[in-house]
Amino acid sequence: MMVNYLKTHIRRIRYITSFVSIALTVLALGAFLVKGLNLGLDFTGGMVTEVSVEKSLTHDQLLAVIKPVLGESTMLTQSGEEGRWVIRYPLVEESQTAPDVQALLKTVSSSVQVISNSMVGSQVGDDLVDQGGLALLICCLSILGYLSFRFEWRLASGALVALVHDVVLVLGFFAITQMEFNLTVFAAILAILGYSLNDSIIIADRIRELLVAKQKTPTAMITDQAVIATFSRTLVTSGTTLITVAALWLMGGAPLQGFATAMFLGIISGTWSSISIGTVLPEWLHLEPKHYLPVEVDLAP
Repeated sequence: MMVNYLKTHIRRIRYITSFVSIALTVLALGAFLVKGLNLGLDFTGGMVTEVSVEKSLTHDQLLAVIKPVLGESTMLTQSGEEGRWVIRYPLVEESQTAPDVQALLKTVSSSVQVISNSMVGSQVGDDLVDQGGLALLICCLSILGYLSFRFEWRLASGALVALVHDVVLVLGFFAITQMEFNLTVFAAILAILGYSLNDSIIIADRIRELLVAKQKTPTAMITDQAVIATFSRTLVTSGTTLITVAALWLMGGAPLQGFATAMFLGIISGTWSSISIGTVLPEWLHLEPKHYLPVEVDLAP
């Protein structure tokens, strides 16, 4: 039933979703430029304190006590065994007195012990930003090199723009919601780059094969056939991956929430953009079968 519907309306679906993607990209860019990202302690610096309290205390009970004092960006994670917790909170200003975490927790626990207390300085955060930017640059350059080698530039441009679209949408979502952007979310961004490219390359490879095999068929019809031929594979791959990420989202807890959210959005966006932008842009650039045919050399004297 779904395949029959796709065969009839696939071109309309591709064009409509492309315009929706453009609108979402503009919205995401606007949110990113206006609101910016809510950078986590990995990038801004902060304090990391490991404590031991009564085993009966829950995550929500502890967070309700420490968050009003230590700040809204405070994170609390369990450290290996019951009763041991790691508290991450921002650095205090020079004019303020550092909060006494032990005294704060004594209001809800009769047994409190500070096991370790360390500081992540702003210099470390700056280094992480530089290293993360370098990793993103190397990743993008590697993808550009691969696409240039594998495809003709019109078809490669569709995969590349779809890739940028996916990353921008995820960043825009984090800017709009002001969810914390930390190292785990950045790792998800790098994973999205590879995952999104996978779908685009599969469809683009099929388009290239059909262009050579059916040289008299219009490019738009070739693209429709390529999308339909790869749709079941795309659906299975994206569906199974989404199930895994959803399980991670539900069971991973607060430390992995940002990572799972970014991956979930990236997988949906990557599947969407591979069918829309990744196929429509080459058509707008007048991709034709002749671009993949051998160039005839005139050997006449």
